[in-house]
Amino acid sequence: MDHRLSRLGVNFPRLAVTALAERQRLRGFTLDGDDRATTGRHWRDADGPELAAQIHTDRLLYGAAYVTVWAAEDGAPTLTGDTPFTMATLRDSATGAVDAAVRRWQYGDTAMAAVMEPDRITRYIDRGSSGMVWEPHGDVMDNPLGVVPVVPFIRRRSLSDDQEGASYVSDVTDLSDAVAKLMADAMVTSEYYVRPRRWATGLEIQEDADGNVVDPFGQGRTLQSEDTETRFGQLDGARLDGYSDMLATLTQQIGAVTALPAHYLGLHGDQPANADSVRAAEAQLTARAEDENRAAGRSWAAVGWMLDAVAGGVPAEPLRRRDYGVTWDSPEIRTPAQAADIAIKLRSIGVPMAELLADPLGWEPDRIEAAAAAAERSEMINAVSGLPR
Repeated sequence: MDHRLSRLGVNFPRLAVTALAERQRLRGFTLDGDDRATTGRHWRDADGPELAAQIHTDRLLYGAAYVTVWAAEDGAPTLTGDTPFTMATLRDSATGAVDAAVRRWQYGDTAMAAVMEPDRITRYIDRGSSGMVWEPHGDVMDNPLGVVPVVPFIRRRSLSDDQEGASYVSDVTDLSDAVAKLMADAMVTSEYYVRPRRWATGLEIQEDADGNVVDPFGQGRTLQSEDTETRFGQLDGARLDGYSDMLATLTQQIGAVTALPAHYLGLHGDQPANADSVRAAEAQLTARAEDENRAAGRSWAAVGWMLDAVAGGVPAEPLRRRDYGVTWDSPEIRTPAQAADIAIKLRSIGVPMAELLADPLGWEPDRIEAAAAAAERSEMINAVSGLPR
């Protein structure tokens, strides 16, 4: 390719991860089944929605991700995300509780680390160049939460995945490499063999002073020869149909493993005709998103529990971790018109308006409360304006 294309990658693993992660939209937190507007406010102030999108992506890609809940200098809760490359935890095999965690980060050219335990946090600094000479750095900090402020998000595919987790794309990396190999072969074929090549016989091979073969016709488009015995011909160009068929086969296999519908993979002739066909084609992907939401829900509930503990300046245990929960937006991709139509039909059979604003319309808890307060004020104003004067 004359160094014009140094690398060719077909990133189906990224497509599989993003297609699933974009359907994992955390709506809010609950306590004893009721919406927690206070937790939601702390969550947004700590840039939780942006972090959640990245945590879901890293959890699917690496099999594990981690969230650290702590407080800034002004006491406001903060959230920090990590991957298995920067965080490791030691967890109780029976309860799953985090007994200890270590986080490593880079501060300029210096490697830093923090060992977090239920009662204290110890910081370390790397005094060597190999990352193996660690010394305590600064004073040992007390941990007022009483628990390790780290929440692991482990993706389990079997009971043996409890510690490290399982990547969502581990089954398609080899298939993706095969697609990249075929695409590279197809590009080379298109460069050298697709265009027809001409041949000639009866011509004397000419060489320059260094013995290199010289094209007697140069770059000219008209070919001619004074030798009457010269014969010209042309070789047919190679066809790429075989590559296309093999690529389609591999792409279908990737779709079967990842639950990606055909219209996500760009397969021609498999475009859904209408919205119902789209929902049917995406049903398996939607079901997988619901499974991933359930698996990550308890971890996010623990994050909400720690957010309230940090904001209140109290130990985490008295807040009853088991009472916290989360709510999710529907993993189905809906247009605003489709969501409004569903809400109207559900309202006609008596479903409460607050439930409809949450799902299918996808309003956040504090927005629902603000809408309810505005509606109550509107009713009071209408009632007062209707009184006789």
